[in-house]
Amino acid sequence: MNATEPQSAWPGPRWALAILLAILGMLGPFSIDTYIPAFDAIAQATAASPTQMQQTLSAYLFGFAFMNLFHGALSDSLGRRPVVLGGLVVFTLASIGCALAPNVEQLIVCRALQGFSTGAGIVVSRAVVRDIFRPAEAQRVMSQITIFFGVAPAVAPMIGGALSHAWGWHAVFWFLAAIGAALWLINFRLLPESLPLAQRQPFRAGDLLRGYAQLAGNGRFMLLTLASGVPFNGMFLYILAAPAFLGGILGLAPTQFFWFFFFSIGGIMGGSWLSGQKAGRVPPRRQIRDGFVIMTAISLINLAASALLPPSAWWAFVPIAIFSFGWALMTPAVTLLALDVVPARRGMASSLQAAFSSAVNGLVAGVVAPLVMHSAMTLALASFSFLLVGLAAWQLLRWRWPETGRVS
Repeated sequence: MNATEPQSAWPGPRWALAILLAILGMLGPFSIDTYIPAFDAIAQATAASPTQMQQTLSAYLFGFAFMNLFHGALSDSLGRRPVVLGGLVVFTLASIGCALAPNVEQLIVCRALQGFSTGAGIVVSRAVVRDIFRPAEAQRVMSQITIFFGVAPAVAPMIGGALSHAWGWHAVFWFLAAIGAALWLINFRLLPESLPLAQRQPFRAGDLLRGYAQLAGNGRFMLLTLASGVPFNGMFLYILAAPAFLGGILGLAPTQFFWFFFFSIGGIMGGSWLSGQKAGRVPPRRQIRDGFVIMTAISLINLAASALLPPSAWWAFVPIAIFSFGWALMTPAVTLLALDVVPARRGMASSLQAAFSSAVNGLVAGVVAPLVMHSAMTLALASFSFLLVGLAAWQLLRWRWPETGRVS
């Protein structure tokens, strides 16, 4: 069978596979946000300094970003199932190690191992979708995955806070270990192997490096990766700056912060739903254009409002929600176009996409957010700047490859 042809590996309803893959993808952000409410309790119990507590997060993010480069390539060689199941085993054991950690040093090591493993779900799930479904159907599934994915940042801190308050910080990691074990069992029973033996690639270091060099040198792939990955930070920046933005600039009490997440996640879920509705009816090119138009218009309105109006939650949440809507409307289509640039190495393409996004997100978290988070105007300017990078990439892509995204 030709590598560009999807496989008939999933006999069940599309929504069921979307939920299965979405939960796999949610494991990464869920593992970040669940333990954050327990920061103070962990620091007190382990006598950890603020720097060491920050390292528990940095170690996770570094492991996550680093292994993103390999999960997809491994799945191109070994198959999708072994990589997902192996990643869940490592995640479960690492979570147990976190729960049993007698000191912050062991916690940092185990958090790094968690990060190494959770990227498998995000990276491989994208490849599975495109293995199994044709473009329009794949976009619908990706849109459904994004809808479910948007739930994780909202519910994880609430669950982590409740567990830590009721049973102590160890309970957060025992909970994550239980999730890892349950997911292993569910995926062992249900996850299909979507990559036939005949289409697998040899896993050799030289071939891997050459493959990444070819992808990184592929103008179409890199422009698509820029178009989807960088604008996300126009929204993500506000999440990173939430304590300063919500408490310092808008003057909200911590009990009111949930409204911000309600609006932003609602925008993601709404845009994802509409993306799925448009799949197969509207060419990807037009859908991507609509997403950029929405993000550009609302960014300009946000800039004007930030310059002319005093900061207020009454208006500040709406531009972020609409921006999130525009991003979620276009990103499933852009992601699938990037995966199809090199159909025989979709796993590697997904890995490089994820690694690039993780690197940009880390740069924004560590450098940009601290510089701009104390002013509504500088936040709006930075958000608009990220959008402009993605928009410029998409316009250059249309100029160099005019056929991109014309048909679904």
